[in-house]
Amino acid sequence: MNNDVVISTTVLPLAEAGALLRAMDDPAQLWPLLLDLMARHLPCDACALLRHDSRPGEEGLLVPLATRGLSPDTLGRRFELGEHPRLQAIAEAEDGPLRFPAGCELPDPYDGLIPDLRERLHVHDCVGAPLSVEGRPWGVLTLDALNEGRFDGWDGAIAAWAQLTADLATAVERRAAQDAAGAADGGTPLRILDDPPQGLDFDPVGSSPAMAALLTEVDTVAASDLVVLVLGETGVGKELVARRLHAHSSRAAGPLVHVNCAALPDALVESELFGHVRGAFSGAVADRRGKFELADGGTLFLDEVGELPLAVQAKMLRALQNGEIQRVGSDRHITVDVRVIAATNRDLAAEVREGRFRADVYHRLSVYPLRVPPLRDRGTDILRLAGLFLERNRARLGLRNLRLSAAAERRMLAYPWPGNVRELEHAIGRGAIRARVARPPDGGVLTLTPVDLGLADPGQEEGSAVTAAMPAQRSRLPEPPDLPELPLRDAVEDFERRMIREHLARHDGNWAQTARSLGLDRSNLFRLARRLGLRE
Repeated sequence: MNNDVVISTTVLPLAEAGALLRAMDDPAQLWPLLLDLMARHLPCDACALLRHDSRPGEEGLLVPLATRGLSPDTLGRRFELGEHPRLQAIAEAEDGPLRFPAGCELPDPYDGLIPDLRERLHVHDCVGAPLSVEGRPWGVLTLDALNEGRFDGWDGAIAAWAQLTADLATAVERRAAQDAAGAADGGTPLRILDDPPQGLDFDPVGSSPAMAALLTEVDTVAASDLVVLVLGETGVGKELVARRLHAHSSRAAGPLVHVNCAALPDALVESELFGHVRGAFSGAVADRRGKFELADGGTLFLDEVGELPLAVQAKMLRALQNGEIQRVGSDRHITVDVRVIAATNRDLAAEVREGRFRADVYHRLSVYPLRVPPLRDRGTDILRLAGLFLERNRARLGLRNLRLSAAAERRMLAYPWPGNVRELEHAIGRGAIRARVARPPDGGVLTLTPVDLGLADPGQEEGSAVTAAMPAQRSRLPEPPDLPELPLRDAVEDFERRMIREHLARHDGNWAQTARSLGLDRSNLFRLARRLGLRE
């Protein structure tokens, strides 16, 4: 790789400098290696490299690229400059590294995030440097220590490391620009993993083998126009995968139209998808374009596609085959240029065998299936995702910081997360409120325990309030109920039928209240009840 980086031997020995230069072809390896060397040569307890978010309108957001000495969830956090005055001061510094005195009243964004056996929560020596590439702000480098005066006499060395980091960032950016130009000429671009696609609330990035394999596959198929079927359990992030497919495709400048098929009333599904003309039915007072037309030139995302009625599936087949649609009440065919991405948590092949989904539509939708791994298969990515939700709740509660105890981290990694990412988000949100009500923050830092998160193991969390309240007989596992002599699908449907009847009786036949108590959308409950023979 050609680059203009010169690493002085006063900063690094020749062997270590050579390792950095060899790693420059892959920023995912370069930045962790850089911080490893920095932590070895500078007297810091923690260091971090953060980059300004490149998305339009998100310039005030810093995203960690690599950290050393900080809790694993830090990589998942997103730091709003307006909420972190130290990071804002560093980003706006004009004369190189900026050091904060021990008595500085500005809160440190890493308070409580440096694991310490003595349970020290607050940073007492902090240095940060702004990083620029080609004269524009690129990111910041931070170094923190738990003891006062740790960086005394290190000003020159820290400035040299900051300059080296900026030089490496400049070389990486130039390489990315060259690859982009090569891609325009028919070459293959280098994929920069730390550059999130446009428009995502958070990118489904992870370092686990399962997620790394998925993301490589997503970015490869995104460049094609193939119909993609995104499969996975509820709450795994199928919508985020669909949005990434669109953002990395040649249609990224076009619209991404999202349709929740499960929320569409049966009487309006056809109109919602294909549009209608004036007078087509009662209430159709004007012509209306459907979702296929609105997505022309872009991507149509059919979420919960397994919930579509059979009659609508038949009419959708022509749109999937050749892009032809017909508005309700019209004889005219309209041709649209739409890439379809569908998602479902159902086993559509099994639905086809049971006659609940059309085989021809299934084969049109599953041209390229992508299965999103459940959270329990993503290893420490759980903690990275937790960091995102911790930072959000920290801001909502006005805390200096919100962190996980070591026991909470262990329980989170051991728990199976049947509700996946959505369950994780809700567990942290509830846990933050419980902890805030139960006890005051320690110097503005609130620590979440397994009890707060609802993940306490009574046999391991000794001394907790939950354990103290547990009667002795709860330590014995209950006897499993007698299992019905039915095929699995029939047994599940029988259980669903009994649950709906029980909740209906509890709410005096009120379907809206029953839907709320079951945690379902009312239209979803109606559709399920019809399938189970409980409603005409």
